[in-house]
Amino acid sequence: MRRSIRWKFTLTFMSLMILSVLAVWCINKWFLEDYYQNYKIGVLERGYEAIDAIVRREMERGESSLEGAQEELDDNLGGLVTGEDLDAADNPQDSVEILARVVQRLRDTSNITLLIYDSLKDQTLVSSVRDIEVMRERVRQYIVGYNVSRREIMRKHDNYMIQKTYDPRNKTFYLESWGFFSDNSTIFIMTTPLESIRESADISNRFLMYVGIVVIFVGSIILYFITKRITAPIHRLSQLSEKMSRLDFNARYVQPRHSTEEIDILGNSMNVLSERLEETINELKSANNQLKKDIEEKTQIDEMRKEFIANVSHELKTPIALIQGYAEGLVEGMAEDKENRDYYCEVIMDEAGKMNKMVKQLLTLTALEFGREQIVMEQFDLTELIRGVISASGLLLRQKEVTVNFPYDKPVMVKGDEFKIEEVVTNYLTNAINHADGEKKIRIFMDMLPERREVKVSVYNTGNPIPEEALPNLWTKFYKVDKARTRAYGGSGIGLSIVKAIMDSHHKEYGVRNTENGVEFWFTLECENIK
Repeated sequence: MRRSIRWKFTLTFMSLMILSVLAVWCINKWFLEDYYQNYKIGVLERGYEAIDAIVRREMERGESSLEGAQEELDDNLGGLVTGEDLDAADNPQDSVEILARVVQRLRDTSNITLLIYDSLKDQTLVSSVRDIEVMRERVRQYIVGYNVSRREIMRKHDNYMIQKTYDPRNKTFYLESWGFFSDNSTIFIMTTPLESIRESADISNRFLMYVGIVVIFVGSIILYFITKRITAPIHRLSQLSEKMSRLDFNARYVQPRHSTEEIDILGNSMNVLSERLEETINELKSANNQLKKDIEEKTQIDEMRKEFIANVSHELKTPIALIQGYAEGLVEGMAEDKENRDYYCEVIMDEAGKMNKMVKQLLTLTALEFGREQIVMEQFDLTELIRGVISASGLLLRQKEVTVNFPYDKPVMVKGDEFKIEEVVTNYLTNAINHADGEKKIRIFMDMLPERREVKVSVYNTGNPIPEEALPNLWTKFYKVDKARTRAYGGSGIGLSIVKAIMDSHHKEYGVRNTENGVEFWFTLECENIK
């Protein structure tokens, strides 16, 4: 229960609400009294300005309008005093009414008592206090500077000041404003107790605490039930995940009537995940089936390995037998003259060279097939490479009386292992030279394939076509279409297998096809400067 999202939401809400109420309570506790005090100071200042405006108004008229204000105050006149009221005061009686409103407003709304008296006539003009003589005595003491130590000045103006005092008899702090009005003869004192401010702050804090407790309690209950709408879809998603863990992929998230965007996104994602897991498991099953096939293929490979060993043994048997026979002939003195000895030695050297070439080709092929030969991908000029191979085969071309046509001189930049591709071109060209017949012509040409960003290199030679049934077997090790002819030029049947391994390592295509008057071998490479 305590680990559920619903419960955690409720606890989080309660914690935040408690912190918020505590923060407001602390602010009220420490700052509300000062705020109330500053507010009262502002009221005292505005009260002075309102009464002083009446005094200045009457000074301009040369009249004393404050006499009779006490009678108006006793008649309980009330209401707000505005600038329009003051402007409308055309006679002394109007000013008296306005003054009475100000005094009553201060007394009734702000709990401020006021005493105004004429210092020249020693006559009380307005009073909202009972102990008039006490108030008059207090303001006289302030004027002469008596009891200064018990006062704390809050604001000081030209004609009056606002101070905070302590009355030891009542054990109460007061805010008092006292001084002269603009006529410099009318003295006033306004006072308001600060105890009411403290009491108001305490009442506000208690009320806030009670309201906060109720809000936290009621809000937590409401939130607890509201979060059910949020957590219910999450609960359904957890049930869906349990079914998926049991490999039940038929379960699907269905969007409820009242849903949220985030839950719908998560639910749809789980549906996609379920579909992909189902696809993955099906793929794993297919992979398992493929593994079984691979095991079967491995068995076939073992058989092919045995066949390979048999082929190698067969290929080596003939040159070894020839070398052994001619060597024995030399030992037994069958070649007594120099010409016969040279012939015997040439046969031995030729057969040894063929064996050496075949062993090197086998090592190269094995390294390629088992991935021990690292392919170094780099950019190089294919035109230059082909011309170099043609030049290196010049002697063989002259011996076979074969002509090569390669009508390209512009650079063609390709990407691949330059040394491996050189071996492919060399094998293709050597094969074409040894099988060229009829006109004995070879043509090497390049076709650009822009849509694939590749170049296709073809090596064509005139001569007899290869039987169609033999074409797929040309890339198999030791396969020979015409064994007698292959034996004649020293072929081992491994060259095209090396081509296949190199092109497979480049992940590029290769092939062979019969044409009308010959055979064409080809391969492709990634081209850099194709247009």
